[in-house]
Order: sequence, then structure tokens, then C-alpha cells
Amino acid sequence: MVLQKDAIKITKVYKKFGNPPKEYWWDQIGKKNAASANHHENGNGHHNTDNNNKRRMVVAVNQVSFDVKEGEIFGVLGPNGSGKSTLIRLMSTLLLPDGGKIEVMGHDLSLEPLTVQKLINRVSVEASFFKKLSPMENLIYGARLYGLSAKETKVRVVEILTRLGLDQHSIYHPMEEMSRGMQQKVAIARALLSRPSILLLDEPTTGLDPVSKREVQAVVRELQELDGTTIVLTTHDMMEADNLCNRIAIIHKGEIIALDTPVELKKLAPPVNGTQPSLEDVFIHLTGTKLQEDAE
Repeated sequence: MVLQKDAIKITKVYKKFGNPPKEYWWDQIGKKNAASANHHENGNGHHNTDNNNKRRMVVAVNQVSFDVKEGEIFGVLGPNGSGKSTLIRLMSTLLLPDGGKIEVMGHDLSLEPLTVQKLINRVSVEASFFKKLSPMENLIYGARLYGLSAKETKVRVVEILTRLGLDQHSIYHPMEEMSRGMQQKVAIARALLSRPSILLLDEPTTGLDPVSKREVQAVVRELQELDGTTIVLTTHDMMEADNLCNRIAIIHKGEIIALDTPVELKKLAPPVNGTQPSLEDVFIHLTGTKLQEDAE
């Protein structure tokens, strides 16, 4: 497969959380009133300090740069808290970067968010639904937000959910009766209804049983091979990334520490007992910690 044009281009993106907001005059008045009340309550002139208001600044994404080619499955691999989900939220316009630039199909995300939103769709690890409604009813509701007709959607829903391994009986029953794995498949189906050029999958198989996980992974491959969909996949499942992705970026503490094909990444670590190292071995070699330890 020849990959040429950039679907996504990320340049020196920086994102932090926890920085206190700018104070306005009404904030200052409130603080003075609170201090005065505190003074009278204590009777000693000493002010209590609320440490909960002192939020520690955390850099979630630190000067990250990479590109994703059209038609590529690009993996972002790392433990929980490494910055994977923040990157997905930035690419999906849910967050704006504090620095740097993100371009989607040549469109600047900060300047043209509505244009970018028409090109992408996102699946998160915790998808929200109206649990009293059936998958069909939820997906028809979601499709109307994209301007799709109910008649067209009904056909697509059955087609997509069948591909994902759901039987037709479950399509018309309340989602509260479904397992978490089945609900995750409905979330993926909702994202596919709009036929996005770029699909952002934020740990889509987390919590799924082995059979459901393989079914979702098969659909991801099919989307790339048959539809040419560009896919960005975040995961902490090393084997999933190895099997699915054309290239993988390993992220650690908000920074990209390695980026290449799975084959080339495995050359970064020495052989283990005479055999080729795994991506887990590469992660340990580059960071000095196991993936699970780092997640904890």
C-alpha cells in the first residue's frame, strides 16, 4: 500500500491542564469577603488556606509532532495517563492545543473546526447512549444529527451491526440489556454511519471479551482495506497495536519516545533469550518500566 498524502499533521502540539484561570475583579472581591469571614470565625486574624484550590499543572502532551497518512492505521501506544486520549480529543476538536498546530486533510483545526468535524468521527472507551432505547433507536437519533434519513439509516444499522457480530434480535432491544462489549460495538457502528474519512478509536476494545475484541479488530482492518478509511487507534494492548497498525507512536509522559513500523520498533530493543523482542520489550527498554507498572 502506497501512503503519500497527510490525513493528519500534528506539529509541536502542547497541552496542559490545571493552570488556574485568570482572576477578574469579582473573584478578588469574593476572596476578600471570604478572608474577612474567616477572620471573624477564627478570632485570631489568621486565614485558613484551601489547598484544594491550588491545582497542580500537568503537561498532558508535550511538543508532540507526527503525521498520519491517508488510508493508514496509525497506533498511539502507551499506558493510561500517558497522553493518548488527550491527543484524540485534540484531533477531534473537543480540546484546543495550548501550542502548536493540527491540520486535518489540510484544514487548520483551530481555524476550521466545523470543516474538520465533518471529516472525522470518534469512538471512546466510555460511549454514552440512551440505555432505555434500542441500538436502532439510538443510531437513528445519532444519524439525524448528521443529516441522514431514518430510512437510509435503518438499512445501514443492520448492515454495520451484523458486520460487528450482533444478531438482529439484539438490535431492537433496550441497550441496558446488552453487555458492555455489545454496547461498544454499537458505539463503533454510530461512528461509521457518517462514513468518516478519518476514524479516531480511543481504546475501542478495552474491556471486551476475546471474541468481541477479534471481531472489532477485523472490522478495523476491513475499514482500511475496503473503504480506505484513515484510522488513528490508541491502545495499551501491545499485541493489538502490533497486529493492526502500519506505524506506531509510543507515548510516555506526554512525549513521543519512538515512532516507526512495528518491525522497525522491535529493532530498538535487544533480543530476549535469542528471540525477537516484543513491543512490550521495546517499551521496557526505552522507559525502564513495564507498561502495567507505568500505568499504575
